This record gives sequence, structure tokens and C-alpha cells, in this order.
Amino acid sequence: MELGDQRSSSNIEDRRGMGIGVGGGLGIGGIVIAIIAALMGYDPSAVLNTIQGADTGTQSAQEAPHGTPSDQMGQFVSKILGSTEDVWTDIFAKNGATYRAPTLVLYTGATRSACGLGQAAMGPFYCPNDEKLYVDLAFYDDLRRRFHAPGDFAQAYVIAHEVGHHVQKLTGQFRKLEQAGASARGASGVSVRMELQADCYAGVWGHSAAQRGLLDPGDVDEALAAATAIGDDRLQKQSQGYVVPESFTHGSSQQRVHWFKRGMENGRPGDCDTFSAPSL
Repeated sequence: MELGDQRSSSNIEDRRGMGIGVGGGLGIGGIVIAIIAALMGYDPSAVLNTIQGADTGTQSAQEAPHGTPSDQMGQFVSKILGSTEDVWTDIFAKNGATYRAPTLVLYTGATRSACGLGQAAMGPFYCPNDEKLYVDLAFYDDLRRRFHAPGDFAQAYVIAHEVGHHVQKLTGQFRKLEQAGASARGASGVSVRMELQADCYAGVWGHSAAQRGLLDPGDVDEALAAATAIGDDRLQKQSQGYVVPESFTHGSSQQRVHWFKRGMENGRPGDCDTFSAPSL
């Protein structure tokens, strides 16, 4: 990616190396974290217990620094976040609305959120209760080594996907997940449609990034490789040797690639209505 002239975002809270800080209640975000844990092979009930138990922990006296980090990786993610802010601010403005930017929290190992305890093993996540994205940058090593999806645009796609969830929060889409409750899972369930819409929104950002001259040749292939690597079918095949579509939470590799490319093609958020799509 060509990020030299891209504006950096200051909406970053850097908790790296600080241990577990202050969090909040469980809420729908905690349920989302538990679903992600189940997908990654963890016991969701144990994760929920950990999340709920963490709420009674001791508050960290140290305040996390806010603003643009000075290290190379911190600079990179701040520019990606700044790019998403520019794109979605423009899109919301064209529709007569105001975009409220999320905060990106960088952490190491585990941290608390308003959705409960987040752990690096569960991967990046968005908490709608506090409108923050949570990323342990060690995930990018997993993306390269475990999932064989290297490259800076693959890393940017991860952030753009979580920002896509924030867009869903601002536009009221998270209510669909709350209303679905336990029935959210499954190959065509609300959870999958939420995740595929976030993939499509990541593609909308990617379309604008390409128009702004931020992409290099091969960057889109990096994002497609990442989308393929973290499809439910691919992850289940790796972890248990077989695929159970009824337990899908994020969509198959083919679906994730399809919806990212759909957003990338024309950059229109209206093309990302996975909830009305008869087939995914």
C-alpha cells in the first residue's frame, strides 16, 4: 500500500503492555465474542464465565495513552483507520448523515471492553457497547504464518472489516443480531449475514482506497487471500477435519470473497444488503 500522504487518525488508545484494564457489562458484544471463541475452537461457556468474572476485577491505575502511536506498526494502523474515517465520513455526508468515528484499541494478550474481556486468541473484534475496535497486533503474525495471508492490505482489510461492524452499529444493523439471539448462527443466519455485510463494507473502503491511489498491484489479492483463509469452512476443516454449515458464524471462504469483491467493485454501501439477499 502507498500510505505516505494518508492522514493518520488520533482515535487510538494504546494499551499494549499494560495488562487487563477496566471493562463493562456483557451485553450483545460479549455474546459476539463468545461466538468468535466457539468458531476458533474455544468453549464459549468458559469464555462467557471469564468475561463476566472479569467485570469484578481491579481497575488499572495506569491510563492508556491516546493519539497516534510512534512505532511503525502503530503508524500503519493509524493511517488505515484515518483512511476509513475519510471514506465513511464522505459516504455518510452524501446521505445527509454524520459519521461518528470509532476508537481503535491496541492491546497485548487480553483487555477489558464494555462487552467484557477480550483475548488475543479470539482475534480482532468490535464492541458495539463502547464503539471501539480491539486488535492485538500479534494477530497479524497469525494471519501470515497460520492462515498464510501476508501483506499490508490483508492487515488493512482486518481493520476495515471491524470498522464495517461500526457502520452497522451506526445504521442500526446490530439490532438484527440482538433480535435473533440463539438463532443467529447457521449458514444463512443473522450472524453470517452481519459478517458478510462487514466484508462488503470493507470492500467499499477498498474501492475508495484504490481511487485515492493507496493500493499497489497485488494488494486486492492479499485481501482476498485473507478473506479465504478465515472462512468458517476453511477454519473448521483445519481445526476438526470436517465442515458443519449449521454452526457457521462468519460465512464460507467463497461467501467472504464474494461479498468483499461486491463492495470493492463499485464502492456502493447499498450493494451490501446481505439481509435481503435470497442467497449468500
